[in-house]
Amino acid sequence: MTYREACKQAIRAAIIADPRVFLMGEDVARYGGCYAVTKGLAGELGEERIRDTPLSEVGFVGAGIGAAIAGMRPIIEIMTVNFSLLALDQIVNNAATIAHMSGGQFAVPLVISMSTGAGRQLAAQHSHSLEGWYAHIPGLKVLAPATVEDARHMLQPALDDPNPVLIFEHVMLYNREDVLDPNVTEVDIVSAKIRRPGRDITLVTYGGSLFKTLEAATALQQDGIEAEVIDLRVLRPLDMATVIASVARTRRLVIVDEGWKSGSLSAEIATRVVEEAFFELDAPIRRVCAREVPIPYAAHLEQAALPQTAAIVAAARGLVRGA
Repeated sequence: MTYREACKQAIRAAIIADPRVFLMGEDVARYGGCYAVTKGLAGELGEERIRDTPLSEVGFVGAGIGAAIAGMRPIIEIMTVNFSLLALDQIVNNAATIAHMSGGQFAVPLVISMSTGAGRQLAAQHSHSLEGWYAHIPGLKVLAPATVEDARHMLQPALDDPNPVLIFEHVMLYNREDVLDPNVTEVDIVSAKIRRPGRDITLVTYGGSLFKTLEAATALQQDGIEAEVIDLRVLRPLDMATVIASVARTRRLVIVDEGWKSGSLSAEIATRVVEEAFFELDAPIRRVCAREVPIPYAAHLEQAALPQTAAIVAAARGLVRGA
């Protein structure tokens, strides 16, 4: 199954199971979504459940918040993370705060999904990784499914959560294929996951960078370096217990984050490790992040701006070998 199909099947199953669930966003019904995630669903489920909206993120996110407060379980699709900035007031000042501002009288069981990341030559207004911004906001839960399994099964617990949940789907994952284990019917939206065990160094990442990091771990193995790869999966709240336990075993840490280094999620993780496990470290923490530029359009410049496998290998090798 492709990652795209896993997202589609998650939406389909949720809508069939619960009459309160519906999806709305730009071009999600007749067009089938800009990444074809919802293609065919409007014909099957009806345009009351798969609803096209005007090109107004602030408008349809606000409508979703109202629907959630009134008892519905909306899934709001925003075409790209950059466009979510047009709805920042609704997400940060309304969805994230209403439960607090009402003294717990109102809940906002809202799911907002959006594509994120670079690699498709969509240039600087469609390609950034801003999920770290949202991971800064109390009142939100932030998910970054990287695998087909997580893409298929994270939506339901997100819909069951009484508070707003943001799901970030990396654009380079939609075509990735994997076998979906029929014995796995649910996943949690609380914990990180060790994707590859190791003893010499910990590599922490999430989303679209996971598979580059796994490739780096394979390359490092040829040098006799066993890297442990942690997929964060949940960016808020962070599962630091898994990260700290891994660092205590390997005593070295590289964080791979497609966001910019300045003020990034990687900075938060590094700081928490220093605060909680400084004396477990045998080497400085290293970070592999996007270059501090708007994401370029030209393919070779876009790739040069992003974290790549070779840079991850170099960072890890330098820590283990003291180079």
